[in-house]
Amino acid sequence: MSTAIAQGILKNGAHPASKIWVSGPHLENLSHWKEFGANITNKNGEVFNNCDIVFLGVKPQVLSRAINDCLNTLAQTNTNKKVLFISILAGTSIEQLHKTLSILPGEKQVIRTLPNTPMSVGAGACLYTPDHTVTSQQCTELERLLSGCGLCERVPEYLMSSLGSLIGCGPAFMYIAIEALADGAVKQGAPRAQATRLAAQMVMGSGKMVLDNTKHPGLLKDEVCSPGGTTIYGVAALEEGKFRSTLINAVEAATLRTKEMGKN
Repeated sequence: MSTAIAQGILKNGAHPASKIWVSGPHLENLSHWKEFGANITNKNGEVFNNCDIVFLGVKPQVLSRAINDCLNTLAQTNTNKKVLFISILAGTSIEQLHKTLSILPGEKQVIRTLPNTPMSVGAGACLYTPDHTVTSQQCTELERLLSGCGLCERVPEYLMSSLGSLIGCGPAFMYIAIEALADGAVKQGAPRAQATRLAAQMVMGSGKMVLDNTKHPGLLKDEVCSPGGTTIYGVAALEEGKFRSTLINAVEAATLRTKEMGKN
């Protein structure tokens, strides 16, 4: 996910690669960052020392260990530093983040975000919610950084789990739908590569129709369904297979898991 965000930022020219620092426990796993032109290290404190904005891109269960490493490897000259932390950790609240970050010196501000992987191609979505100390100027700076990644929207924290599951897990659901739609065409004799390409284009175009229209998705669907035509027969088959309720259940399951991770 961190790579997807960086690719979107670099694609837009929002920040030079030479001023990006990346830390991970194994330098050999960071070689693709070096190819971007970023600075790599296995000492988290070096990121803290060199940056005013720090993205937290670890698994929630690894956060405490990562911040302890940051404390143990930072330069003592930066004890009064002010750092804005931007978290992409699923299910981890602003309160939990501040509690973990409290061992670090200086002033810490937090923006909680939830991005998705299509940000790497400039067609993603990212939700964010700041703590009470973050200024509107800092929020604008975050939106500027991510402007080349796709849609970036501020939401209240209580919506991060539900809307976050929608945009964060949704791409996987759509990949399954694209694969299945292509399978349907292949079953009827279409070439695999062409079916997959056209299924992906159709899904992208349908999304753009929703974004560019004031019409409800249900009305757009009705406009494709001619009486007694092919589409309404396909829609009836989807309803019989509980397509709609299955998607609802998928988002609900992902949301509940996100909340469970936050409690742990």
